[in-house]
Amino acid sequence: MKSFLVIGLGRFGQHLALKLMDLGNEVMAVDKEEDRVTRIAHLVTASQIGDCQDEEVLKALGVKNYDACFVCVSADFQCSLEVTCALKELGAQYVVARADRDKQAKFLKSIGADEVIHTEMDMAHRIAVRFSAKGAFEYIELTPEYAIFEIATPKSWVGQSVSEVGVRREYNINVIGIKKDSDITPLTKAGYVFSESEHLIIAGSQKDALRLMRIR
Repeated sequence: MKSFLVIGLGRFGQHLALKLMDLGNEVMAVDKEEDRVTRIAHLVTASQIGDCQDEEVLKALGVKNYDACFVCVSADFQCSLEVTCALKELGAQYVVARADRDKQAKFLKSIGADEVIHTEMDMAHRIAVRFSAKGAFEYIELTPEYAIFEIATPKSWVGQSVSEVGVRREYNINVIGIKKDSDITPLTKAGYVFSESEHLIIAGSQKDALRLMRIR
């Protein structure tokens, strides 16, 4: 279990706080708007009404004690900059800030943000990749270059083993799991024979994975 601080309880901040809770973490949620805090207070570990542009408010939160601090302020970029900078100065372990544009991301990085989330841009990128991939059921981006896909078994692979297909040699990707219904089993044997009734969990560069899905 980890402990997180979420500052800013707009739609993104609320969804983030609730998902972190669902995953078994502790969450402190903070916003200067009382109604936002009231809506989420009974759903998180702790909550507080406070203006985090006030350094004393951040000091009182004990920002060093959280595994990560999320700055989810969207309507006021100046506020986001000030809070991000203050968190780093107060010794926060890891600060993740939200940005809506590339220029904002550059400013946040320059003042010390450890990571910047492009909410709309990131979502648009994931959707574009997923729907560009023929037969992709799921897509998880690991880095801008590498990802994990859930795909239907290529027809040309059905009835052949991993070694016979030459998955790594011919396609430069790895099949890391087999999904049947909702169950996923790690793939560890080169002699495993592919069937049409299953989905494959593959990992590799987006370029190689997309090429495989276009020729399948």
